[in-house]
Amino acid sequence: MRKTYLLNVEGKNRDRLLEASKHDIRKYVKRERSRPLPAGVDFWDFDCKFGSDEASAAVVHFATLMSLIDTTVQEGGVQFYVEVVTKHGHRSARPQGAETASGDDEDFE
Repeated sequence: MRKTYLLNVEGKNRDRLLEASKHDIRKYVKRERSRPLPAGVDFWDFDCKFGSDEASAAVVHFATLMSLIDTTVQEGGVQFYVEVVTKHGHRSARPQGAETASGDDEDFE
């Protein structure tokens, strides 16, 4: 999915255009994730780019995409470009002896 979303369209509410663009991105991701996985693939991953236009788009992580859109809108941007491309994801094994993130394994005496 490669698309430029306009936020200032005459006769349309800016907030509704913003929500429609977010909905469109989420709908695309949901549709791609529901596709059957090929053999040897663990999950669907996404390569993302974001910018004010296609020429200035930079690579970003998928989890930060919605916050970048919100930041652009708060700064008064009139449009933004989003590129979300599906790729095969492979899980990597956790190394032996890796620390847990929560730290619940510590002994308290």
